[in-house]
Amino acid sequence: MRVEIWSDIACPWCYVGKARFEKALAAFPHRDGVEVVHRSFELDPGRAKGDVQPVLTMLTAKYGMSEAQARAGEENLGAQAAAEGLPYRTEGRDHGNTFDLHRLLHLAKEHGRQDALIELLYRANFAEEDSLFTGGETRLVDLAVAAGLDADAARAVLADPTAYADEVRADEREAAELGANGVPFFVLDRTYGVSGAQPAEVFTQALTQAWGGRTPLKPVGGGDDAEVCGPDGCAVPQG
Repeated sequence: MRVEIWSDIACPWCYVGKARFEKALAAFPHRDGVEVVHRSFELDPGRAKGDVQPVLTMLTAKYGMSEAQARAGEENLGAQAAAEGLPYRTEGRDHGNTFDLHRLLHLAKEHGRQDALIELLYRANFAEEDSLFTGGETRLVDLAVAAGLDADAARAVLADPTAYADEVRADEREAAELGANGVPFFVLDRTYGVSGAQPAEVFTQALTQAWGGRTPLKPVGGGDDAEVCGPDGCAVPQG
């Protein structure tokens, strides 16, 4: 069975949702028969490559939040991450264009290192002090090498803006065709769709149902208030 996960490295709910899904998958009796594939989705595709802002500045400017609201949202997201055992820096993070990150993830997919790289990219973005967006090629190549990729291959991808660009755009078109307007978005064997960073129990239900039979794609759990990141921002838990 194949599970496809549309996500963006800049999306905090994708970071949390991956951990919740993996908790469910680890306890799934057929986990060895599940293939996980990460698909590309850019939350801010129009942002220029060199346009890097502090996350709090981006939130206040793009979504009309006050600074207090932005800080409170980051604190709440940090608490949600901590509940899943994930480190999360609520201050001092940057936001930037993620297109090159997605292109590197397609390179990693070809070499069977996609999950390793996406994990490192998430940690770099949400937990590490050094910005993922201002370290240039060296920072990204170092992460690619840590994930098991060849340094020269990673440099070649970053040097050629067309490398894997079609693959990234194809993923994004397919997300639109499937009705995904926010991430994370999980598709299980093209049978069930799960939107948002749902509790592990919802992913367990979806895995069980998808393993047991195939039907047209249908939403599982959560409803319209699922915790996702979309064009209008990231849903933030209250209280």
